[in-house]
Amino acid sequence: MSKQFDVVVIGGGPGGYIAAIRAAQLGFNVACIDEWKNAAGGPAPGGTCTNVGCIPSKALLQSSEHFEHATHHFAEHGISTGEVKMDVAKMIGRKDTVVKQNNDGILYLFKKNKVTFFHGRGSFVAAKDGAYEIKVAGKDEEVITAKQVIVATGSSARQLPTAPFDEETILSNDGALRVGAVPKKLGVIGSGVIGLEMGSVWRRLGAEVTILEAMPTFLGAADESVAKEALKLFTKQGLKIELGVKIGDIKSGKKGVSIAYTSAKGEAQTLDVDKLIVSIGRVPNTVGLNPESVGLKLDERGAIVVDDECRTNLPGVWAVGDVVRGPMLAHKAEEEGVAVAERIAGQHGHVNFATIPWVIYTSPEIAWVGKTEQQLKAEGVAYKAGQFPFLANGRARALGDTSGFVKFLADAKTDEILGVHIIGPMASELISEAVVAMEFKASAEDIARICHAHPSLSEATKEAALAVDKRTLNF
Repeated sequence: MSKQFDVVVIGGGPGGYIAAIRAAQLGFNVACIDEWKNAAGGPAPGGTCTNVGCIPSKALLQSSEHFEHATHHFAEHGISTGEVKMDVAKMIGRKDTVVKQNNDGILYLFKKNKVTFFHGRGSFVAAKDGAYEIKVAGKDEEVITAKQVIVATGSSARQLPTAPFDEETILSNDGALRVGAVPKKLGVIGSGVIGLEMGSVWRRLGAEVTILEAMPTFLGAADESVAKEALKLFTKQGLKIELGVKIGDIKSGKKGVSIAYTSAKGEAQTLDVDKLIVSIGRVPNTVGLNPESVGLKLDERGAIVVDDECRTNLPGVWAVGDVVRGPMLAHKAEEEGVAVAERIAGQHGHVNFATIPWVIYTSPEIAWVGKTEQQLKAEGVAYKAGQFPFLANGRARALGDTSGFVKFLADAKTDEILGVHIIGPMASELISEAVVAMEFKASAEDIARICHAHPSLSEATKEAALAVDKRTLNF
């Protein structure tokens, strides 16, 4: 007889492991299935985020930023270092250690919360007697049963049809995180989050980086003023960014990769690089899930079809994170995982898509929440804008990082905050205040009248809120 659980979660990424823990906290008997393996073949829960995404990329960004500070900025602080060298193998080793610490942390949390963990690939077998049979394919194959199933299988990198990943010369985010030496020339197709972050890592370490973007605009999802500032700053740093290109033939060989493309002006060009990172989006991970065995409905992209509360077309089957509609963000998946666990318990879990923050961990960092100025214009919403530069912020000057600004968008009549956009130091941390404010329907004046510590970067947030009413104090 198969092992029976109240809730089975397929996938141990941010959406899956958080859903499993929350369900266990609510008193359910929970199992979580995840197939990620570490170098030794052991379990490595945490999904793309922990293993080949958010966590390892931030580790490399930190290492490369230290290197850039040592080679370009220490002198202005009066620090003499002599010749600075980068040991790429050691940098990658540190990244791997950070990843393992996160993997082990999740396994500890499962144990702490009495979540039964199965190391293998989970797939549907059949629906029987109001429950679902789930096969675990791995070292110890077995079938388990539950009345409630949460699918959190995540996403995988989208390949170019003519240039599949070999993770040696044509790289996904996975291969980009395992490059063994600094490439002399690096190409990146796609100027999204992954392309910009990984391009920044290897540019700092000495690679000549060219980013090819098919869209005519840079960072189209961001506020136009932020995108314009980012393009200027990244170009100044040494990233070569070409917009509006059309990718042609890509040839890969022992000596590297040759990319034929047409520029925005219609000119035929060729880019020869040692390594090529392809960062053109991600696709839902439903291959091998065997949805047809139970009649689980997928859309034309292969994503699982869900309603506003993450219910699928099957009773008792839910889906969260990258495998469903909405932004492919780890924190969005976590919130959906918590909400679904609470809904199973009869509570009213909620995820507010309007206040999900977005972050790009380049230098300067970019973060935003809510509407962009171009969205408000397109929707015909009357608004007021306020902006404050980090150049006028005392803490930013002391840090030696004064690039960028904070921008507030507020309703012209009610002053309710409609969007906050930041490009500058520690934007990823500063955006949280805006998220909280918007969740509480705060006005720009509310932030403007709250006391912020001095000297702090957060004072730029207060000043931008003051700027909505044209009364900044320090600019």
